Amino acid sequence: MAKILKRGRDAAQRAEDDLKVRATVEGILADIEKRGDAAIRELSIKFDQWDRKDFRLTDAEIKDCLSQLSQRNLDDIKFAQTQVRNFAQHQRESQCRPLRNSAPGASQSLQFGESVPAAHPVPWLP
Repeated sequence: MAKILKRGRDAAQRAEDDLKVRATVEGILADIEKRGDAAIRELSIKFDQWDRKDFRLTDAEIKDCLSQLSQRNLDDIKFAQTQVRNFAQHQRESQCRPLRNSAPGASQSLQFGESVPAAHPVPWLP
């Protein structure tokens, strides 16, 4: 017989948690909007225990970071950037809802239950 080790929070508790998270994030964003880099610096110290005079990386630091990535990682990052850029561009052009595929095999939802079929479907293997 199954033994329950821990029960999940009920819907009311989850809703209350969501409100707290939302309020926290909205407060952080408002602080960043108001105080800019000073707020970012405090958050970096608070959450990452990281501080430096200038948060902008130098060209040498960027090259060092990139040199630590495999070619596969770099290719994956470039692919993701292209997907996000294409989706944003299509969305911007439509001004309402995405109407085009961002890449072969991909489609964006138009309305509940409605989608644009992909020109060349790609099987999904979980």
